[in-house]
Amino acid sequence: MDKIDPERALVLSYASARARLGTAALLALDDQLGQILRTTREPMVGQMRLTWWHEALINLDTAPPPAEPVLRALAAEVLPRGVSGTLLAGMIDAWQLLLDSDTPDDATLEGYALRGVILFGAIGTLLGAQPGDPVAPAGRGWALADLARHVGDDAVASRAAALAELALAAATKGRWSAKARALGAMAHLARMDLAVPLGQPIRRGAPNRVGRLLWHRMTGR
Repeated sequence: MDKIDPERALVLSYASARARLGTAALLALDDQLGQILRTTREPMVGQMRLTWWHEALINLDTAPPPAEPVLRALAAEVLPRGVSGTLLAGMIDAWQLLLDSDTPDDATLEGYALRGVILFGAIGTLLGAQPGDPVAPAGRGWALADLARHVGDDAVASRAAALAELALAAATKGRWSAKARALGAMAHLARMDLAVPLGQPIRRGAPNRVGRLLWHRMTGR
């Protein structure tokens, strides 16, 4: 990310000191993959770049990382905590679905949403999330809400937003455990994003948004 996101910084502060660097590394990986999609106009070029990352992540399980900052951070802060590079490579399989020129249907959108399920699952492992924490629906809804804000097709954006709302409603209706509230905060942020009409800017760091996150940190709701 080119500039500091105040909400990202607040979410990271909810993670334990032991898990914070790993959480940041996982989010940086997702940022990197998203940047590939945003800056690639030719699907074949995008496929090649994603394939490089796919292979590099799998190789982390058996070899030292190359001189790439995100991969080095993952090797140092994430893999020793029980998250494999092979698991993280599954995020790329989800991102690749967006390279298809056809308009994605609901099945494709759900396949893409595995990006968030894997990401949130990995972060949950670092944080020590509990079995009752709705990690998977939170990740699914977060990924779909993010797509809804960035995809150029209004029909796809609307469908992604509708699917995201269903998942995020499930993810935010209960109480998150104390250790996993960084993920709960991300789910609440995604739901607040959905409340902003598509095409209008989101006021990140606005008092009402920060206040909602602080309430979640205190209560888990």
